[in-house]
Amino acid sequence: MAIITNPILPGFNPDPSILRVGDDYYIATSTFEWFPGVQIHHSKDLVHWRLLTHPLTRKSQLNMEGNIDSGGVWAPCLSYDNGTFYLIYTDVKSRVGAFKDTHNYLVTATDIMGPWSEPIYLNSSGFDPSLFHDDDGRKWLVNMLWDHRKGHNRFAGTVLQEYSVEEQKLVGPVKNIFKGTELKLTEGPHLYKWHGYYYLLTAEGGTQYNHAATMARSKTIDGPYEVDPQNPVLTSAGRPEIALQKAGHASVVQTHTNEWYMVHLTGRPVQDKYCNLGRETAIQRCYWSDDLWLRVEGGPAPSLQVQAPDIAPHPFAPAPERDDFDQPVLAIDWSTLRIPPEESWVTLTERPGYLRLRGMESMISTHRQSMVARRQQSFHCVSETCLEFEPEHYQQMAGLILYYDTMDYIYLRVTRHEDAGKSLGIIQSVKGQYDELLEQEIDVEGVQRIGLKAVIEGEHVQFWYSADGGEWSPVGEKISVIHLSDDFSDYVRFTGTFIGLCAQDVSGSRKHADFDYFSYRETEANAY
Repeated sequence: MAIITNPILPGFNPDPSILRVGDDYYIATSTFEWFPGVQIHHSKDLVHWRLLTHPLTRKSQLNMEGNIDSGGVWAPCLSYDNGTFYLIYTDVKSRVGAFKDTHNYLVTATDIMGPWSEPIYLNSSGFDPSLFHDDDGRKWLVNMLWDHRKGHNRFAGTVLQEYSVEEQKLVGPVKNIFKGTELKLTEGPHLYKWHGYYYLLTAEGGTQYNHAATMARSKTIDGPYEVDPQNPVLTSAGRPEIALQKAGHASVVQTHTNEWYMVHLTGRPVQDKYCNLGRETAIQRCYWSDDLWLRVEGGPAPSLQVQAPDIAPHPFAPAPERDDFDQPVLAIDWSTLRIPPEESWVTLTERPGYLRLRGMESMISTHRQSMVARRQQSFHCVSETCLEFEPEHYQQMAGLILYYDTMDYIYLRVTRHEDAGKSLGIIQSVKGQYDELLEQEIDVEGVQRIGLKAVIEGEHVQFWYSADGGEWSPVGEKISVIHLSDDFSDYVRFTGTFIGLCAQDVSGSRKHADFDYFSYRETEANAY
């Protein structure tokens, strides 16, 4: 009997929305300030998954320049009806304090690979929108409602409004159909219909260690909704011993073999409470009780290993570990920060076989950073690149970065100092506090090709370098990476660690850096 091993989408892949079309399974996940927007993974058997596509590839669909950290795309919902894929998403412009500016949009496509349409604006009343296609042909949007007023519940409930395909807008009255349970912080609503009931699946308890998935149902779509007497249907709250923490924000699917599964957000602490891989996606097998409530097998706590459905195995070829930058466009695993990859700052054709980055703004910018990065998806991994870069002064930098957001990063970079010349060193930001970690930076004057390597083992990284193809040497001591996590911050944030290539030129002269290759290899603990 085949087994699914969790998480199925490791690394930063939160807020999963699962969809079946025929015998194909898709999961859409949040991308926040990273571009392109929304990751869609594909499976044939729920065991093996591959990153398939990104639907939001144009600035006209997603303009995030200036978006705050952990803004951008929240909680997409992927659905399908009558030959058309529907993707609903939020673009969050502000989120700290009493107000949240959360703009909700819809794009469509007749093929999962696109092209995807220009966005249709829906509303801004709250986040986590979801589209439900009723069997009478009508379509309904639900989203959580935000209330900024003093003394009010900020998570003010789940609102329902009809969507008109013909008019391409929301129509009719808005009704608050569910105020939530005692777990509070009600968000992430999804509607389903089964055996004459409308089921409302919500995320509650907050997206950290009290996170949960709760269920309510009604005979009519606009309520009233009765709460599942055994709520929550899924949570890892109060179970610090289990591997999958933060379980919640779920969606469900019925397989073409008539089995039921729930995908959900989860996090795995690397040390104490710190989940530096970010919030991930796991899956649980479900069943319906005699009184028609959805139950997680072995639940409500999530399991690391789950029985697979009765579907023939369908593995995919493994993703390549090394990118030699031989193609004219970036490979699918790469993301850029807030802005699309345009030839004005990133090119794979100007010097064939190299990724050329023109330096732009600093690591604290929320506008135009020159950074190309991929998710860290294992606690133990080795990333390596080869850099050619001739900086003219200290305002020009390039190298290999571990990046969480503008407040937290660790950066192995090459620059030039007035007296020391071309130098290699480590700079770090922890909660926004800038530091330079080497008392004496490494002299790389005259070195044309500088190898840069990051070896991550659990909660630490060790950097290495080589000069013109020579032996590898360590750079400094091991450095803690736990500040590259949701949980380290003094405020709530939502992404995960990226490993990237970047260049900065805060003088404005856009000095370029060339990267010959990049490799990312997952390892066993203590294997390096």
